[in-house]
Amino acid sequence: MRLLVANANTTEAITQACAEAARVAASPGTEIVAATPRFGPAVISSRAENAIAGHALLELLAEHAGRVDACLLAVSHDTALEAARQMMPCPVVGMTEAACLVGCMAGGRFGLVTFGGVETYRELVARHGLTSRLAGLAGVDATPPEAVADPEGVGDKVLDAVARLAAEGADSVVLAGAALAGFDRRLQARAPVALLDGMACGVRMAEMLVAMALPKPRQGSFAACAARPSVGLSPALAALLKG
Repeated sequence: MRLLVANANTTEAITQACAEAARVAASPGTEIVAATPRFGPAVISSRAENAIAGHALLELLAEHAGRVDACLLAVSHDTALEAARQMMPCPVVGMTEAACLVGCMAGGRFGLVTFGGVETYRELVARHGLTSRLAGLAGVDATPPEAVADPEGVGDKVLDAVARLAAEGADSVVLAGAALAGFDRRLQARAPVALLDGMACGVRMAEMLVAMALPKPRQGSFAACAARPSVGLSPALAALLKG
């Protein structure tokens, strides 16, 4: 199968880190296709940037429609996930949703570590219907570019946050940040609980969904768009809206 790993920001180093983590997790026969949007924020760190990145991501996905078997959103905000699921003719998996769902199966409650502020992730967990399974959130004093440039230093900060969440009752911890892709393997031996990387979890869920061959909904809010006119969109995105 061909799995599209689609970044939602324009930092190519993050795209490649996510692609590498996906390739490590992928089963034999799964081809990872990595892609970066043509426009948008370098790193998503605000609501406004996330909204802009949603348009860029949908355009990127549309360019690959019909040429991949599944899509994995390499963005910890699960940017435009619901819209992508409606629009694309194949399964679409959000990396943070996937990791949180695995956390629900790994124990009673999971924690979540991310960069900086945590409130948008609290909202994201609620949107996925998993608030009652959330033990806590922790924001580390680091940025995604720092995680790429200094993985050892940022890794130590992540481990401190993981220890705090474990003390609060987390049975596993989601590493919520595309720039943290692969940090589960780097840090697991020193962590007190299981570390959940959204790329590793997402790849396996995407493979499962492709194997199950579930039909797309033909009615309801996730049914494909049809005959929807638009102005100024990329040809590929406009075509998917027309159905």
